[in-house]
Amino acid sequence: MSRRRRYSDDEDEGHGAKRRRTSEPLEIEDRLESLITRVGEKSTSSLESNLEGLASVLEADLPNYKAKILKILVDCAVQLPEKLSVYTTLVGLLNARNYNFGGEFVDAMVKRFKDSLKENKFEEGRVIVNFLADLVNCHVIAAPSLLAWYEAFVNVTLEDDIPQVRPDWFVYATLSTLPWVARELYEKKEAEMERLLTNIDAYISKRQKAHVPILRVWSSDIPHPQEEYLDCLWAQIKKMRMDKWQERQIVRPYLAFDNILCEALQHNLPPYNAPPHADDSAYPMPTVVFRMFDYTDAPEGPVMPGHHSVDRYLIEENLRRIIDTYAVDRKECAAQLLNYPFKNKIPLNYHIVEVVYGQLFQLPFAPHVDVFYTTLLIELCKLQPSSLPQVLAQATEMLYERIDTMNIACVDRLVNWFSHHLSNFQFRWSWDDWVPCVELDSSLYKPKFVQEVLGKCVRMSYHQRIIETVPDTYGPLLPHEPNHIYKYEQEGAGSLPGTVAAHQLIASIKAKSEPEELINILKDLPNPKKDDDGEAAFNPLKIDVFVQTVLHLGCKSFSHAFSALAKFHAIFRELAEEEEAQIHILRTMYDVWKKHPQMMFVLVDKMLRTQIVNCSAVANWLFSHDMSQDFTRLYVWEIMHSTIRKMNKHVEKCNAELTEGQQHTAEKSPQVQKELADAQQKTEKSGDKIGSEDEMQDIDGVDEEEIERLQERLESAQSEQKKLFLVIFQRFIMVLTEHLGRCETSGKDFNTAWYRYSIERLQQIFLQHHSTVTKYLDTLENLLFTSDTDAHILQVFQQFCALRA
Repeated sequence: MSRRRRYSDDEDEGHGAKRRRTSEPLEIEDRLESLITRVGEKSTSSLESNLEGLASVLEADLPNYKAKILKILVDCAVQLPEKLSVYTTLVGLLNARNYNFGGEFVDAMVKRFKDSLKENKFEEGRVIVNFLADLVNCHVIAAPSLLAWYEAFVNVTLEDDIPQVRPDWFVYATLSTLPWVARELYEKKEAEMERLLTNIDAYISKRQKAHVPILRVWSSDIPHPQEEYLDCLWAQIKKMRMDKWQERQIVRPYLAFDNILCEALQHNLPPYNAPPHADDSAYPMPTVVFRMFDYTDAPEGPVMPGHHSVDRYLIEENLRRIIDTYAVDRKECAAQLLNYPFKNKIPLNYHIVEVVYGQLFQLPFAPHVDVFYTTLLIELCKLQPSSLPQVLAQATEMLYERIDTMNIACVDRLVNWFSHHLSNFQFRWSWDDWVPCVELDSSLYKPKFVQEVLGKCVRMSYHQRIIETVPDTYGPLLPHEPNHIYKYEQEGAGSLPGTVAAHQLIASIKAKSEPEELINILKDLPNPKKDDDGEAAFNPLKIDVFVQTVLHLGCKSFSHAFSALAKFHAIFRELAEEEEAQIHILRTMYDVWKKHPQMMFVLVDKMLRTQIVNCSAVANWLFSHDMSQDFTRLYVWEIMHSTIRKMNKHVEKCNAELTEGQQHTAEKSPQVQKELADAQQKTEKSGDKIGSEDEMQDIDGVDEEEIERLQERLESAQSEQKKLFLVIFQRFIMVLTEHLGRCETSGKDFNTAWYRYSIERLQQIFLQHHSTVTKYLDTLENLLFTSDTDAHILQVFQQFCALRA
């Protein structure tokens, strides 16, 4: 009323009224969204009173804002799964007050579920099933209709000619929701529940699990078993059944409203049939459950639930959901984790550290970028400085002790995390405790881990700082001072055949001579290399002198090096016409910067971007004999994966350009038809058939020529991509086969640290680039991973194929 009176005296009353009509509903909608999304957060009132009050507010607004309220509730149910039971209670209260709204909400959730599966959003679909299951507890959905859905899910296991990941997901979606609703279903439909569980048991007992070894964080089951995710959850559900479906980790606010909710009318879920399998369905890949702690690791305070306790599953599931929801805000994420509802009843810090590490080490990919976990753990240490840093240090020591059996991809992530973490705490660590690793064989994982960590620390600080931080006994593992080596100025360089030319080149470059003069200096250098016909092939000495000199002149910084490559790009391209020449350029770059892995990484990246070298040349160089001494260094595989990603992005870009061009052509086709008709009409009037035919060809042909060009570019990129993977896998097979052959001949055990490292790098290539490798499975199977391949190598390929089988 006051607002109305204020505008009544305004000369522009009509304009004010229009503004009021459009702004007030928006304000109310914003208020509703804020009330719904924030329910269950910190408040001076109890959760029960907040829910009851919110239900009354929403009921009053339903006549005018039903669609908006419905949308907000559905979004909250999907996007805030950590508050699942809060929203199911709210929906239960609304259903008790307005039966029709309850039905519309159930229909909206069912539609969202079907859309999620259609769009391959399977995790979102699982959250929705969980929500629908908890609505049974709130007397919104009838128990028999949910059981009918579960039966439809489990019936997928009976389908023929489908990949195992399809029934796996439907069974997992069923099992993962049972902790919320199993007791209610068992009390009302015991026979149906037993039949459902019997069918699940039959499926799980016959599943193939060839994929497990390639996904394990550790190769050993000591001290904790590495269980496949569905096997582990099934064991937890069976234990829960033995415990009469009891759990102690689910907040159930609806119990306070039982007298209201039990009077409400219930809705039946519509009959459900799983959509048929489609070739483009991207079901989630299987995982292996990460285990790090048990009750003996947290002797003080509350006892940690056992591995097969359903409470262990619920704690981990709830913590993962908090991480996924708040991953965009590390501070809020840390606060939410430490405010876990049952934090006083469990060793929360141990659970948090185990879940965070579990996500960081998850294969093939962590759910979030690696740096997120670093920043999250730092925030947790800040919020809980008296206890969490000690748990984190204990966990790090445990990881270090078990590193010999750790998957190399996980070791890489541990190196990156630990070095980044140390850089935020002045590189303080109990370095003296790790001194014994210096005496170990340098090929073993512990000294290699320490060496890589120290190398990464140098990247985040400077060499002298790290030298002064660690004990002097670490000398053999300390990184080299990151200096370059210009061989034409080293002692004895006068006897080298290219020294004179190198010095002339330096003088000419400093004098800002034209490129032609630089080429003239190089052209008279002798070429000892001949091809099969006796003709001169590329000149390695010419490359050596030029690349060494240019990199020497650009040695001050990354920027100087990039400028040198850009300034002499034309000469680089001329020298790098053949792939063998490109490999020699990379070999020369290594000779200059072998003490500075980061510089090598950025230079290779720059050479790829500027097309001085191609991707297959980089792969061949990394597998060459010259790099054998660094084959087990982390930077080599950083370069390899960066090269593959660059190739994949190039193919994706070509594909996107072609798709965009085709869409553009389709949109233009009506206009093209009109122009063709006008040209035809012009022909009939003028009688100039030849000129008009040329004009019509121009109209119709421009886009077709462009599409053909884009198509050829894509095919060329895909051919390069296939070649790259064939090179990588072929070289892996060669080096591993040679090792196995040498060991067999000499009677030595082949399972050395080098072998484990190499075979796990092969696994890593498969896993990290699985979506691309999958496209070439038939080619790989026919050309490389044949029955003639050694069984140990072939096993890796078979494990990879089993991931999607």
